Parts: sequence; structure tokens; C-alpha cells
Amino acid sequence: MKHLLQTNIGRLRIIGFLEGTSLLILLFIAVPLKYVFAEPFLTRIMGTIHGALFLLFIFNTISVGVEQNWKFKDTTWKVLLACIIPFGTFYIDAKILSKIEIMSQQ
Repeated sequence: MKHLLQTNIGRLRIIGFLEGTSLLILLFIAVPLKYVFAEPFLTRIMGTIHGALFLLFIFNTISVGVEQNWKFKDTTWKVLLACIIPFGTFYIDAKILSKIEIMSQQ
């Protein structure tokens, strides 16, 4: 994990993991608590956290895309789209970001 923090792509991968995880918590824990048990507290907290991570992912994607000279039509739009699709950040990490990180370390 320490090596991920040393590069912008590594940090983007961590943010993507956290953003995807926050969505899972929101969908499968917080929302059922709100609607089944009438307890909206966790939904408010996780909604805020997820929203912040979502924006952080978008800003970091653009930053890394500029830094790495990604072509928008080839890479950037796919990574940006990933944060709107459930489980998309996990998929994009495995298919694109992890490979880009390995190539940039060589």
C-alpha cells in the first residue's frame, strides 16, 4: 500500500477503491437502514463521504490524465465514466489503472 501513495496514479487507485467501497456501504448498509429501520443517520454520513470521494476521484482523474498525457477519447473518459457506474472503479482499476501504473514504473 505504501508504494501506491508514492505516485499520482497510485493515489488515484486508492481513491477509486475508497469511492467504490463507499458506494457499496451506502447501497447495501445505509440505504436499507434508512428504509427498513427508519434510521437515516448513516445515509447522511455515507452520502457526504461518497460525494466527496466521487469529486476527489474526478479531479484526480483529470489531474493524472493531464500529467500522463492521456488522450481523452482513449483513456480519460473511461476512467471518468467508471465513477458513475456501480463497481466501475474496481473494474477500471483492474483493466486500466493497474496496468498504467506498472508501465510508468518501468
